[in-house]
Amino acid sequence: MSSDLYEKGLRIRREVVGEEKVDQWLDSADEFTAALEQLTTEIGWGAVWSRPGLDRKTRSLLTLVLLAAQHRDEELEVHLHNAVRNGCSHEEIREALLHTIAYSGIPTARHALKLASRVLGGQQSD
Repeated sequence: MSSDLYEKGLRIRREVVGEEKVDQWLDSADEFTAALEQLTTEIGWGAVWSRPGLDRKTRSLLTLVLLAAQHRDEELEVHLHNAVRNGCSHEEIREALLHTIAYSGIPTARHALKLASRVLGGQQSD
């Protein structure tokens, strides 16, 4: 991967996740996990999140649904905050997660919605 892709990814990652959290992850990387952080930044953020065609709000909602369907709670929690930062309302987040009922089942949607309610404080943002 090019350093241009890494730099583009790092900029987007910091804008979406927040500088403090990204710097924490990068600073805590060791010899074993450094390559993971580099590839996450280059591929996930530099190659994928920078693509044209979808805005960040839409990408956030897609990410939430995919993480919910995979039961990736730790990442889902991070991306719930990112979705709000990217302009998603609590109602939009709730509806996206409710959509998983049809494709991933009620237990998946129930789990994701309970996690989202805890993370977002059960309050309306709109």
